[in-house]
Formats: sequence, structure tokens, C-alpha cells
Amino acid sequence: MKNIAEFKASFDAPHPDNNLSVQLKALWYDGKGDWHKAHQQVDHLNDRASAQVHAYLHRKEGDLWNAGYWYNRAEEQMPKFTLEEEWEKLVLKFL
Repeated sequence: MKNIAEFKASFDAPHPDNNLSVQLKALWYDGKGDWHKAHQQVDHLNDRASAQVHAYLHRKEGDLWNAGYWYNRAEEQMPKFTLEEEWEKLVLKFL
């Protein structure tokens, strides 16, 4: 996938493309409305990229304390912009 339009178009498929990174798979499931499956992709990983997606997911969940912990692990600040903007920025970052 080369851009966010292609990424979003893939939501018609029952599963994410196998070639996607784990971070993009998590964002793919989240984009399809399956927070729990998105969380399962990254909750056991300790790298900074996964921590950033994990942080976003907990922010979306409304668990700001937990989100803050994961933003810290990712060495990122909790963003001031919307969840939709954060999701899109993360997809673009990992594409």
C-alpha cells in the first residue's frame, strides 16, 4: 500500500494484508472498528513503534493514565489533536 486511500480501501477485505507491519495491522483493525483485535496486535510488544500505537488505542479507549504510560514508553507526548488525526498520522508514519 502506498497511501492512506489504499489503506482505507482495504477495509472491504475480511483481514489485513499479510505484508502489513504489526502496527499497521493494529491500525487497520481499529479503522474497521475492532478495538480489541487492534489492541491484541500490539499489547505484548515493547518496541517504540508498537508503544505509540498502543498509546493511541488507550487514548481512544479513554484510559488516559494507561495511554500516558505508553506515550512515555514511545518517547512521545500525548497529542492535542483529535483521535482521527492521530490515527491518520500514525497510518502515514507506518506506511
